Amino acid sequence: MTDDDLLPEEVRRETAVGLGRTARTRRELWRRKALWIGVWLVFLSSPVHDLVSGRHTSAGTAAGSLGLAVFVSVYLALLFRDMGDAPYPRRLVVALIGSMAALAVTLSLTLGAPWLGLFCYVSVACGMVLPPRAAFWAIPATAATMMLVGLRTGVEQAADLLVLVLLIGFAMTGVSQLVRTTIALREARATVAQLAANEERLRLARDLHDLLGHSLSLITLKSELAGRMLPEHPEKAARQVADIEQVSRQAMVDVREAVTGYRRPRLAAELAGVQVALAAAGVTAHVPAEPDLDGVPEESESALAWALREAVTNVVRHSGAGRCTVDVVRRQTLDGPVVELSVEDNGSGGPGTGPGNGLTGLTERLEKAGGTLEAGRTRHGFRLVARVPADTGADIGSPA
Repeated sequence: MTDDDLLPEEVRRETAVGLGRTARTRRELWRRKALWIGVWLVFLSSPVHDLVSGRHTSAGTAAGSLGLAVFVSVYLALLFRDMGDAPYPRRLVVALIGSMAALAVTLSLTLGAPWLGLFCYVSVACGMVLPPRAAFWAIPATAATMMLVGLRTGVEQAADLLVLVLLIGFAMTGVSQLVRTTIALREARATVAQLAANEERLRLARDLHDLLGHSLSLITLKSELAGRMLPEHPEKAARQVADIEQVSRQAMVDVREAVTGYRRPRLAAELAGVQVALAAAGVTAHVPAEPDLDGVPEESESALAWALREAVTNVVRHSGAGRCTVDVVRRQTLDGPVVELSVEDNGSGGPGTGPGNGLTGLTERLEKAGGTLEAGRTRHGFRLVARVPADTGADIGSPA
């Protein structure tokens, strides 16, 4: 399957609003902002209906239209900017909210009760952009101001909106806190990943130093000895050169073993990465937290980790799935105990008719570890099962 075969699916993923996932483009970011902010524009129905009803003079209708346009512009500018990377300064935020409240009071007093719904927007703005402590005072103050205005314009309409203004404001306070917490968690996760990468680099540097420090020192010493022996003792110099060759070959073997160890994937780490990768692709993931791998050889675990990586890569890139389930269990078979990894999705897959290079290479890798691979279509999607031997005699059995 090629990337060209997946264009319709990729286009569909680009145009969908991926809530809970980091926006990949500025266009997607603005689309999400428009969704979250525009949903509250439903409360404009009463003022708009009042303007077109013909109850007011031409001057009143024009003034009301202008005031409503200014009010909505301030509301959208405030929330769009606050949800971005560079929010307005605190004093400007307070001034904008104050101007919204002043417009809501003026329009409600001059044009009537249908305009009391503007206080909902003031409450939303307070909950979204103000700090929690300030919002806890500003939202009730907004509701109280609306009730005072309602005494002059329509107390019943104000009473009907009272609970809504309070609830919607405090709900937006919770949403704002959730957004801030999510941003902080993403930054913390990025920091932890960076620190882990730095620690791994330091560990690799220490290991390479320990591996090569002695060997390189010995090579340097023997090279100096061989250089001094060459004119008068060529046989001794030749022995030193042979020792240098042996030491350098052993150093190469040590480096290869170290690099192989670093390249060997661990199943627990792959499971954590799978959870993130599937969530980023918009796929609902069901992944075990800590699989039981006691006694499983490193080669078997590494083969399962490669199998998991290949399977999830296919799910993300080719399947178009909305759900993926990963399971790791021990089973007792006629050939002995095995560890079984299964990856099942509900995707439609691609037009390919045979196994790709990834599955072919994965089959060879599992066979080298003494395992097997099964992959194929099911009634509801695609399923991959990888099995490797486990060094244990316990009969764990299969789950119900």
